[in-house]
Amino acid sequence: MAGEKNKEKLILDSAVALFTTKGYQATRMEDVAKNAGISKGLTYFYYKNKEDLFMALTKKAFDQFKDEFREVYKSNGKSGLQKTSDLLIRICAFAKRNQVYYDSIINFLDLVKQYNNPETREMINPLILKSSHFLKLLEVHQDPAKIGISIVIQGQKDGSIRPELQPEITFFAIWSMIIGYEKMLGPIEFEGKDMKVYPENWEPGFLKLMADMLKGTIQATKPATVQGSLF
Repeated sequence: MAGEKNKEKLILDSAVALFTTKGYQATRMEDVAKNAGISKGLTYFYYKNKEDLFMALTKKAFDQFKDEFREVYKSNGKSGLQKTSDLLIRICAFAKRNQVYYDSIINFLDLVKQYNNPETREMINPLILKSSHFLKLLEVHQDPAKIGISIVIQGQKDGSIRPELQPEITFFAIWSMIIGYEKMLGPIEFEGKDMKVYPENWEPGFLKLMADMLKGTIQATKPATVQGSLF
């Protein structure tokens, strides 16, 4: 059993390396097998096709992603608000350490959107839909979000996050902001832009904005009514 797990790990590690250097489209199953030092036939024994392999890689990515959330949630001596800031930093660090894993997670979120609509579901590669790893992902892909929601609830209990916010909506709004934050790192770091936003002020500015929204310090102000004279 341990030998089988080692072979599966070898194949997945090989796939990660090749997807990173060559890209998913340019990588063939035989490339993965050769890079792993395993026969092509044995590679197909563990993974039916490249789509199945990519879904297995995505499942591993979600497992590691969940660990990031769990470690933030279990950190002691921090408020729920502080943990949401930690989550932003850890997710971005996760993406930098292994962009293939992070990209596979974002890709799967898009797949779920397609899967939920009967019309667009037909556009998904049938080999993906047949993958046992894809079916497992449908069951577990919300596990990180459940932990994130618990962090919001903790913040409401300790008084660091506004109590009137709906925890589920609040967390998914935070997560969508974090996804946007990570995607905008490229444009922010691009030297040829004509904007006063730089990597060194992007993160602290974003964290402050998010914290202010969750604490409730951003409040709309009603313009003062000025009594004018008609004459």
